[in-house]
Amino acid sequence: MKVTVGLRISCRALLRNKIRSLLTMLGIIIGVSAVITMIGIGQGARESIKDKIAGLGTNMLLVQSGSLTRGGIRGGWGSINTLVPEDVTAIMEKCPSVALAAPVVRTTAQVVCGNLNWSTRITGTSPDYLTIRQWPIVAGKSFTDADVRYSTKVAVIGRTVAENLFPQMPSIGEIIRIKRVPFKVIGLLEEKGQSAMGTDQDDVILVPLTTARKRLLGKHSMLKQINVSAGNEALMIKAQEEITLLLRERHRIHSGKEDDFIIKNMADIQDAAVSSMKTMTIVLASIASVSLVVGGIGIMNIMLVSVTERTREIGIRMAVGARTRDILFQFLIESLVLCSAGGILGILLGISVSEVMSIFAGWSSVVSVQSIVLSFCFALVIGIVFGLYPARKASMLNPIEALKYE
Repeated sequence: MKVTVGLRISCRALLRNKIRSLLTMLGIIIGVSAVITMIGIGQGARESIKDKIAGLGTNMLLVQSGSLTRGGIRGGWGSINTLVPEDVTAIMEKCPSVALAAPVVRTTAQVVCGNLNWSTRITGTSPDYLTIRQWPIVAGKSFTDADVRYSTKVAVIGRTVAENLFPQMPSIGEIIRIKRVPFKVIGLLEEKGQSAMGTDQDDVILVPLTTARKRLLGKHSMLKQINVSAGNEALMIKAQEEITLLLRERHRIHSGKEDDFIIKNMADIQDAAVSSMKTMTIVLASIASVSLVVGGIGIMNIMLVSVTERTREIGIRMAVGARTRDILFQFLIESLVLCSAGGILGILLGISVSEVMSIFAGWSSVVSVQSIVLSFCFALVIGIVFGLYPARKASMLNPIEALKYE
């Protein structure tokens, strides 16, 4: 039997029972759309996490203070301050793989402007911090090395701080008070939104490191962390090794002793987060594919009913010369037509649902060609697997018995 002839016969048979054919396809439609939607949402979430982590900085390493063990109880990282500004100078001078390094001290304070106030994070750092973090200034300017050197009382504020302290007027040039110390606002940071950890990155005020240590924290305060940018992505591991050796030497840590600092590689954090989301996407797609299998069972059930209803027709075809493989081919084509039509409708529905869900999820769904091809091919495989048994049952009928069937 030619494919075109078999296709024409199958379409006529399916159109005779339009409602039943549509209901049979429904399982495939839902299955294909579910697979596409789950993969799209998962890939969208993965890209969103990658963007958020990339927004923390390029080729960035975070050097943080170590942990304290007292009375057999070990604190977490940062429970003891071990980093000093001189460590930053040494890193820049003695680590050739490092391009930039910015010291960081932090505190939380109530900031006052006129009759408004807002509690926010205060970060004392150097101008290189914005370069490492890839954080542009959208209005005004950043403080300079001279401001750090002379402990100038200037501040660069985030979008959240600006909206709460200056809701109706420009912030540049205004005076704010941090712990009763007046600071002049000279710059407004570009909006970054939430970090991968869920914190508001725009709820921050940046001030020169020396000003923060002298005016807000105390001049002997230690560094919270050091933000380091490697020369390029390929040098991140080498930069991490150089910093580790240098700080162990500077902090007089003998061989076999544990480091009193920790270095976090942002590339490793991103890879771990992306890998987790990839696994989650696979799990979601696997769960969604179960509905495709259920749809295949529905197709097999309806095809078996169709074989029973058309037993006399099958007998007549055999009587006029149809071979066993012709009958097998005909019913197999009917199963594939159902799955193909259901697959196409499922693709359209899946793309639409992905777009709608992305609006509520807050990130863009990524419907790739691969996910469409994968789900459609899976639907065809379902059609072959679950259509083969009814088709074989039809082809094995005895022509004489089939002709006598009422």
